[in-house]
Amino acid sequence: MGYLGDMPTPITDPAIIDSYLTDASNVHGHAEALVRPRTADEVAEAVAHCQARGIPLTVTAARTSTTAAAVPEGGWLLSTERLVGIGELGPDRVTVGAGVLLGDLQDAVAARGRCFPPDPTSRRECTLGGAIACNASGARSFRYGPIRAWVEAVQVVLPTGEIREVSAGDPVPADIPTPRWVQPAVKTAAGFVPPRSFLDLFVGQEGTLGVVTRATVRLVDPPQQVVAMLAFFGGRPAALELVAEARDRARQDPGGPVAPLSLEYLDRNCLDLVRGRLDAVPSGARAAVLFEQERGEDHLGAWTEALARADALVDDTLVAAEPVTRRRLEELRHAVPVGLNELIVRNGMPKVATDLAVPQAALDRMMDAYEATSMPHALFGHIGDAHLHFNQLPRTPDELARARARALELTRLAISAGGTVSAEHGIGKLKRELLALMVGPETLRSFRRLKRHLDPAWVLGRGNVLEPDAAGVVRPG
Repeated sequence: MGYLGDMPTPITDPAIIDSYLTDASNVHGHAEALVRPRTADEVAEAVAHCQARGIPLTVTAARTSTTAAAVPEGGWLLSTERLVGIGELGPDRVTVGAGVLLGDLQDAVAARGRCFPPDPTSRRECTLGGAIACNASGARSFRYGPIRAWVEAVQVVLPTGEIREVSAGDPVPADIPTPRWVQPAVKTAAGFVPPRSFLDLFVGQEGTLGVVTRATVRLVDPPQQVVAMLAFFGGRPAALELVAEARDRARQDPGGPVAPLSLEYLDRNCLDLVRGRLDAVPSGARAAVLFEQERGEDHLGAWTEALARADALVDDTLVAAEPVTRRRLEELRHAVPVGLNELIVRNGMPKVATDLAVPQAALDRMMDAYEATSMPHALFGHIGDAHLHFNQLPRTPDELARARARALELTRLAISAGGTVSAEHGIGKLKRELLALMVGPETLRSFRRLKRHLDPAWVLGRGNVLEPDAAGVVRPG
């Protein structure tokens, strides 16, 4: 590969570029060139080159985004895949290249007896930099929260090409117009966070305010002797009763016998999808909760009592105390999206999915609304955070249109309840209108002021989070 100054010579071969033009959203984009830098200096040169010429520059990592955030709408692509390397591993932190796969980082850390807790479902496919850009979370976010809480510092290339080292606690520079708004009091990954420090601006910004080239992340002791349980219920009310007790007891005593690492919900339709893969699903089950708990002297007895109080099908509860059996239950959870994908292929229509979270007090009402949908559907996800994934499965173009209209109705309901339009997947290019509904015009204007200040030509991640600002865009030429 050749170089232009400190920048790798852009690749223009369509056969190479084509494999970078889509992500998990299945939206297909287009780009004129691709750069794959190996260092922050090379990233900076490419960014500065594009800023000076008004060339849109889309950052792409492992392309696991479901919101088309990594899909270019023209211009150049910058892949972080070669920004790799895991530094010396200390007891409490490690510095890692943005292109390192999250699962590889976790394996390296685990081999030294430490733990990096964030656990998005795509951790074996997504990069650390991509996870930071989306403020990724996962099932264990019930215990550990999203990735924001675990990032101590980043090296970031600003949209002008300047390289900055930013650490937790660094004040936001006085000249930067930061957004000031009240985020929903729920798990959320929607919009630019009101920053408490400069670092906050670069976590969850979806490749619009900077290119993270490496990060220092915090490590903890791994959870000990984890046991997974899959509890079945005759209906949703019983499942929610267990969830409410588990959530309350975990908040009161995080080290207690009922203090789960995760709380995951599967509705009746999900159970129907996996019955063929797991014979142990009882015929009377209409809902299930999958959870993990660190083993203690009285954990099993405490959970058995809680399950009985919630009128669970106690005798049918599956308990997995060993890694092999735990993986079986994890595979069951992952069999739900696999089964959905099979239906999608069979139907010949895309699914229509939401990523909403609401305050706990609104969860029951929100689930009523989900279940009142006449379209074939499945409901599952992170019920401990009142964050569920609702998937409609249309079979015809008419049903597809109705599913999209229904998704908008549900989104408006979540907003009115004090919820978020995206709890973990972000906004990307597909949810900009929903973000506008949630935050309102004044907050949206504050997002634009921040973007324009850091990125005068509106080059980086153009189209992500915000509609491109025509007044601020410099055209090449």
